[in-house]
Amino acid sequence: MLYLRQFLAGRDFALDDDLAVQMRNYAYAIGDRAAGVAVLVDPAYAPGELVELLAADDMRVTGAVLTHYHADHAGGTMAGQDLAGIAELLGVVDVPVHVQSSEQPWVERTSGVGRDHLVAHDPGDEVVVGAVRVELVHTPGHTPGSQCLLVDGTLLTGDTLFLHGCGRTDLPGGDAAALYESLVHRLAALPPSTVVMAGHAYDPSPSAPLGTLVATNPVLFPQSREQWAARFAG
Repeated sequence: MLYLRQFLAGRDFALDDDLAVQMRNYAYAIGDRAAGVAVLVDPAYAPGELVELLAADDMRVTGAVLTHYHADHAGGTMAGQDLAGIAELLGVVDVPVHVQSSEQPWVERTSGVGRDHLVAHDPGDEVVVGAVRVELVHTPGHTPGSQCLLVDGTLLTGDTLFLHGCGRTDLPGGDAAALYESLVHRLAALPPSTVVMAGHAYDPSPSAPLGTLVATNPVLFPQSREQWAARFAG
């Protein structure tokens, strides 16, 4: 049976971290309830607390998956502050960290975690957790190796797609043309019933059907690359 939990930084964990409260990051756990194993997705701010939250559910952390390298998802330095992330997670549990192959050098530089702990994946690869299979959907644009996680009709989108809007393209590695392709030609083509869960709580709702977003989120509307870039690049 699928185990899927959404945790909001500053509310469910890292309660005393002012930056966590400000940034409103989601972390996720995906696992196999029957096997009692799960992976953490984007375990920043207080990864040890996330391990404890899963242990309270009788779940054991066997890996981590990053949607992209930014410090509020993977750990590192942001706004002059050091954020805990995968490096600190590895100090609690010795597990593999799954990243998109083109994102690996960025993760190494910003998190300080070496390639011996990172598992690099190609587009369309799967991460297997017990009997649960998680498809890795490469969605470059916000960063070169941004990826979404598709599991049992739910899509975890990181900073590629929010319920309203999408990720920035003016940070290192951003590419507006690539993000247009990822959103308009890749994600918008998924089944409308797909449930989207993003990397930040920028909307009162924790999730929404992709069909609703295709009808309401203009970053997914059919349009030319030039039209899209004029409205959303940056």
